[in-house]
Amino acid sequence: MTTTTTGLRFGDVSVGDRLPELRRTPSRLQLFRYSAVTWNSHRIHFDAEYAASEGYPDVLVQSHLHGAFLVSLCTDWIGPTGTLRRLEVSVRRYAVPGDVLVCAGTVTGAERADDGTGLLHLDLTETRESDQVRCAVATATVALPL
Repeated sequence: MTTTTTGLRFGDVSVGDRLPELRRTPSRLQLFRYSAVTWNSHRIHFDAEYAASEGYPDVLVQSHLHGAFLVSLCTDWIGPTGTLRRLEVSVRRYAVPGDVLVCAGTVTGAERADDGTGLLHLDLTETRESDQVRCAVATATVALPL
């Protein structure tokens, strides 16, 4: 898989290729800010005492932030020439501030679209590095120029 100064193209990618890993380590401040900009007032995301009363070790990463990390994995990889067409995310386990979350992906399918682009189908994961638990899984479709 190669990229050029003009960006990633459909012919540069093969089924089975792995996307470059993306690592994110959410902080308490990031979770607070994310709650604020998304109007998410659930205290489990910014109040550690409340999260503890619900049985959690700390405040929790928002489900949509898990998804945003996987969006970044896709869009960083496809660059300015590509378009994220579809993303379906399922959050399976929680993460807390300081957890290193490793986002990874594999190209599982490729086809030419009627609009003159090439579509790539991806399987994505977000794994908590400390114990290898999958926090989120997803599938995506991205479009690249032919």
